[in-house]
Amino acid sequence: MKLTMKSEYSLLALIYIARHKDGGFIRIEEICARYGLPKKYLEHLLSALKQSGYVTTRRGSGGGYKLARPARKISMAEVIRLMDGPLAPTESVSRYFFAPTPLAKEKKVLSVLKRIRDYTSETLERRKLSDLV
Repeated sequence: MKLTMKSEYSLLALIYIARHKDGGFIRIEEICARYGLPKKYLEHLLSALKQSGYVTTRRGSGGGYKLARPARKISMAEVIRLMDGPLAPTESVSRYFFAPTPLAKEKKVLSVLKRIRDYTSETLERRKLSDLV
């Protein structure tokens, strides 16, 4: 598994929003300024996070982004899966994005890849957004 900018920026935005939850809605400009992220790209990512139920938005003065559910209920794994797809090193061992691959014919290789998948998945499932704040 390799994180793309989509996952990295999404996690940064969610962490920032969670960290400032008592301040109401967070403006995208604040997030961009804090981490040096491009605004248009972050708007695109926050739109996907909104459609998937991670953030809510409000327009106008005092508007911005806010978590749609508690940070303790959002795992790193689900955000990464949303943005980058499977956590598994190959689709033939993926739980959520399974597809047969030629490696499926080598059971010992699959066994190693499943252990990698399990470790990665369990670690990221246990880490909630609230742990990162």
